[in-house]
Amino acid sequence: MVISPLYIALIVVTLAIGGFATFYVNSQLKKFKKVPASLGITGAEMARRMLAANGVSGVSIHQGAAGQDHFDPRNNSISLGPDEYNGTSITAIATACHEVGHAVQFAQGYSPMKVRSALVPVVNLASNAWMFLLLIGIFMNLAGLIDVAIIMYAAAVVFQIVTLPVEFNASRRAMAYLGTTGISQGEQSGAFSVLRACAFTYVAAALTSILQLLYLLTLRDNN
Repeated sequence: MVISPLYIALIVVTLAIGGFATFYVNSQLKKFKKVPASLGITGAEMARRMLAANGVSGVSIHQGAAGQDHFDPRNNSISLGPDEYNGTSITAIATACHEVGHAVQFAQGYSPMKVRSALVPVVNLASNAWMFLLLIGIFMNLAGLIDVAIIMYAAAVVFQIVTLPVEFNASRRAMAYLGTTGISQGEQSGAFSVLRACAFTYVAAALTSILQLLYLLTLRDNN
């Protein structure tokens, strides 16, 4: 199979987008990890306070692995990395508040989160099978199988697109709460920079997935 110039260009573009996203996020996280928040409380305590302020209970907060900050709706828990759980930096409190934003979404039945959660089983299946089906379809010249593979990949793209409003809304909730805590405008600006950088990773992932889907559709038309 000959690799087309279009596919090579796609690889270059996606690598460039991914590389810039990683650099930008890491630079912002490291920058504000060195800046202590004036409140002097840890990310874990900040998370507890934001949960209480939103009237949300029953959410467990625990220390997880580095870089594995997330909210898990399956057991209604928030996991924060060691630096975020124990740290008192701008990065720590911004990250903690963002994850609480997801917990509040879950507690309030935020619609995009419901849609995203409903897509998880489909995406788990699609992400493991679409490439395998695509390759078989190409080598055996089975257009129907190629179509199935593209549909499965499209489901994963939809999932990433639906993820965007979920992430943006969680950050908005985080910033709204931080604005009530009495931290300075400079600290709020730093927190926004952290959250904006993290949001960019989701934008970059969605963009590269859309480009990949467009290429797959072009591949289908040429077969």
